[in-house]
Amino acid sequence: MFLRNLFIFIYLIILVVLFGSYEAPWQLWSSFFLSALLLTFITYYHIFIEKKYSPFLSTYIVFNYLFFIVAPIIQSKNFMPLDSPVFDHKFPYKEDLFIKTNLLISLFHIIFFLTYIGVKGYIKTIKKPVLLTKSRSTQVVFRDVFYITVISLILVGIGLPFLIDEYVRHNWTPSSFSPGYQLVFKKIVFSIPIAAIVLCKLIFDKKSISTQTWIINCLVCGAIIFFLFILKNPLVEKRNALGPVYLLLIFLFYPKLVNSNLKTCLLLFVAMIIVFPLTQALTHLQYGITELIENPSLLSAVIDRGDLSKGFMSLNYDAFVNIGIAIEATELNGFSYGFQLLSAFLFFVPRSIWAAKPDASGLVLGNHVIEEYGFNFANLSNPLVSEGYMNFGIPGVAIMAFALALTCLFFLTWLNSNDYLKKATAFYFAIHLLFLLRGDFTNGYSYFVGVFIGIYVIPKLIIKMTGTILDKKVWVNTN
Repeated sequence: MFLRNLFIFIYLIILVVLFGSYEAPWQLWSSFFLSALLLTFITYYHIFIEKKYSPFLSTYIVFNYLFFIVAPIIQSKNFMPLDSPVFDHKFPYKEDLFIKTNLLISLFHIIFFLTYIGVKGYIKTIKKPVLLTKSRSTQVVFRDVFYITVISLILVGIGLPFLIDEYVRHNWTPSSFSPGYQLVFKKIVFSIPIAAIVLCKLIFDKKSISTQTWIINCLVCGAIIFFLFILKNPLVEKRNALGPVYLLLIFLFYPKLVNSNLKTCLLLFVAMIIVFPLTQALTHLQYGITELIENPSLLSAVIDRGDLSKGFMSLNYDAFVNIGIAIEATELNGFSYGFQLLSAFLFFVPRSIWAAKPDASGLVLGNHVIEEYGFNFANLSNPLVSEGYMNFGIPGVAIMAFALALTCLFFLTWLNSNDYLKKATAFYFAIHLLFLLRGDFTNGYSYFVGVFIGIYVIPKLIIKMTGTILDKKVWVNTN
């Protein structure tokens, strides 16, 4: 209870300091205060009232607190003395637009939370046979691990030229491989080893396994984790992909750090404020691996350059202002009435086949600031709030909030499943939610689908194809 009270005390103190020192027109100040008040109510429910473990709500709170309250207020305070303030992407500071932004965010909070608590009470655990539980024999699980690992190695071997290219090319140099090829290997193939690690954890959790089995499992699991690190590290992946992977490993092997709503909130706050900004020094390198080996001092040069030193003023925290850009672009071009969402749901259709395929919404916003304000970067983040607004206006914001709540509740049932692959997939989604909430939706959706195929669909197919699913001993009833 002490830690809970301390957390909410610090949470509120930060808000008091922010709003107490925020000199803004009362309409803008009040709009921020309304958004903060609603989020505080959600946070209190999550920390003090909610009984079930729900990292989804933890992620939702951390994202909204940092991106929609702390960052924009700090940005606004820094702009106050200026006559004509502009953001990094040259979009001007517009009070009326940001009031509307806060109202849309507040609407999103209300619909999301009411749906979450309203539908959650109707969810019941359905008793049915499940696969990959503790009752599955150790020998069979080892066999599953072997098959999944071997097939993963074969697929990575096929994509070895792509992996080498990711290591040696400069960060700012476009890949010579197509976006589809990159998606298949970076999100699907390179995620398959995660499933093998999950099954190794299943073996560790079995009761009364022999010392020999434990040692063998340690060696196998350690080797696969090392293999995963080669595929998923700051030199070849962005932070939005690394965070869910490494936090999933913590969830699997050191659950005490994330086994409550409070601990998950604390860990995510620390990760977002300290760890993730530091990893940017690696994920945004402008050098290849050979240059770093020859001259390691190049690594330190990144720390004092670009967005890393700007904190909440950087484009990393542009989500709030980008909602304003989306509102302005929509008022200029009109609603897309769902057409925009097709770029996400049909992401697998190449433009060579569908020439009229809509651009991702982040690209639409980037083109808007380029055309209207002379910016030079054409791919911005676009939160779910403005994704809904761009498609259907205010009803679209409500639809997005409703859909997000249902999705979180669906994966909550997976998190409480006895199936280890389902549990791992659900927790991965909970952390990936940070990226999905920031947007744009096309990238957030397609990236998760790719990882979902890699850590759940393909491993399940491998198990079925090898015939292990036919062993009647692996089926048990969920309690």
